[in-house]
This record gives sequence, structure tokens and C-alpha cells, in this order.
Amino acid sequence: MGIKEFVGKVVEDKRTLAVIIVLTILWRAYISLGGEIATWESMCSGIALILLGWILFAYFYGMSAKLKGWIISNRVYQGFTVCLFVINVFVLIYYGLRWYRLLHVETYLPLDFIFRDVRYVALVVFYCAVIWSAGYLKKMHGDYTSLSEKRTLMHIVSPLLFPRGKKLKEMNVRELVGTVIMDERTLIVIIGLTFLWRTTVSLDRKIALWESMGSGIALFIMGWLFFAYIWSMSRKARDWPGLMGVYHGISTGIIAINFYVIVYYAMKWYGLAGIGGITEAYVPLDFVFADISYFALVIFYCASIALSKYLKRAHEGYSLLSTEVSKAK
Repeated sequence: MGIKEFVGKVVEDKRTLAVIIVLTILWRAYISLGGEIATWESMCSGIALILLGWILFAYFYGMSAKLKGWIISNRVYQGFTVCLFVINVFVLIYYGLRWYRLLHVETYLPLDFIFRDVRYVALVVFYCAVIWSAGYLKKMHGDYTSLSEKRTLMHIVSPLLFPRGKKLKEMNVRELVGTVIMDERTLIVIIGLTFLWRTTVSLDRKIALWESMGSGIALFIMGWLFFAYIWSMSRKARDWPGLMGVYHGISTGIIAINFYVIVYYAMKWYGLAGIGGITEAYVPLDFVFADISYFALVIFYCASIALSKYLKRAHEGYSLLSTEVSKAK
């Protein structure tokens, strides 16, 4: 076993990922004890997170172009690449503003400090979930390509391997709703409406409680419905351990991001409601970053939905291929 393979196995081992998460929690607890994070501590945290994110991005981007033999596998890697790019850009903007002292208040000061620790841990868990998925993605690709090698020429040209997709009028209500929601055009419309919404509510540079609640509830619904969908799909993929592992990795990553969203809006609404008589004044860049954060989360969820569509196609193709190979024996 070469050094590259050894490092890969160590990084993808669930015990290693658990150690990374524990060390992250201990690190954030340590630097937070004094009630203030020094610049060098913030830079250590940020640089580690930025490096981890962009290394993963480079890996998935490289694999999307490198792998041969199954186009769906390339699309899945590309989906992960887009999701990572969105989160990585968000992290870059956040630390750029933080290090230049251009970002002041995100929730409100008594809880802002705790919120930064929660977000950092959530992002590390997300990246670890992506690393976990990476190992199963390779296994998934290997399973399919090895199975496809067993096909005879008849199987290769068989029209059964390319089933006709259902027309809209042939679908039941559940299938129709799922098809519409996962369509790329629908996702583009959602992103466009999000941009218009955040532009409208930010014009007066004041955050009203009802505006924040509207934004937050929409994200809650999107995030947790997507998690429920991914979890249900993982139960249907029990016949393919590789794909099921990918689904579990995605589920963990989505939970991490959803938890971050819950904590953020819980603290935001607490502050906007004026509970305890505490309110904070926001500066323009705080509003800009709040809009960027919201926009990034919506794009991330939409990219994840698009990714899940290719995972579903992967399972359908693998199941059909398995059936065809079994019949040939």
C-alpha cells in the first residue's frame, strides 16, 4: 500500500473523522474560555477550515474529470463540487470580513460569541461528512463498473438499459411533485425569488422580526424536507451498500447545516424580539453578510437537491443492470 492510499484510508476512517470533530470542539472550547477570540486564534481556525474545504473541492473536481465508464458518477462528483464551492466561498467571505474587522454583529452580542463556535463545529462536521461520502463514492463507482463488465454485447445494446422516462400525465401526484421540485428550472426559479426577496427586505437596512421569520421558516422547510427525502432514499438503497453510505454521509452533512440554521435563527429572533431588553445596532456590512449567508444556503440546498437526482438515477441504473446481469447467468 502506497503512502497516498494509506493516507486516504486513514482520513476516510470513521474513527479519524470522530477524532477531528472532538478536537474541533475542544479547540473552540479552549479559545472561547476567555470570552474573546484573539486574531491569531481566529486565523488558525479559519485557515484550517479554508484549507480543508478547498482541498476537498480540488479532490472532487479532479475525480469528476478523472473517472471513466459511468457518466452518472461524474455528475455526482460534480454535484459535490458545486456544494463544496458554495460553502467554501461562504467561509472565505466570512473570515475575510472577520479578519478585517468589517463584520460586527450576526445575532446579537451576548450570544454572537457562542454562535461562532456552533457554526465552526457545524462546518467541520459537514466537511467530515463529505470525506465520509468520498470513500463510498469510489466504492459505488467501482461496484457499477465491475458489474457493467459482466454484460454481453446484447446487454450493452439492450433498450431495457435505457428505460423511457414517464411523461407527466403518467405520474401520480407524489411523483409529479418530486419531478417538478427536482427540476433544474424550478431550482433556478427558487434562487431567483430568493435574490428578489432578500433585496426587498434589505432595502431599508432594518431587520423586522416578521421578515426574519419568513426567511428562516423557508430555510427550515427546505432543509428538513430535503433531509427527510435523503433519509427515505437511503432506506430504498439497502441493496447497494456503497450508495447507502453516500446517502448517510449527505444526511449527516445536511443535519449539520440545518442545525447551524436553527441556532442562527433562534438567536436572531431572540434578539429581534428584544427579550431581556437587549437590542443591537447593525452596520451595513452586517446586512450584506446576512444576505450573502442566506443566498449561499439556498444555493447549497438547491445544489444538493440536484445532486440527489443523479443519485436516484444511479440507483435506478444499478438496479436495472443487476437484473439484466442476473438474467444472463
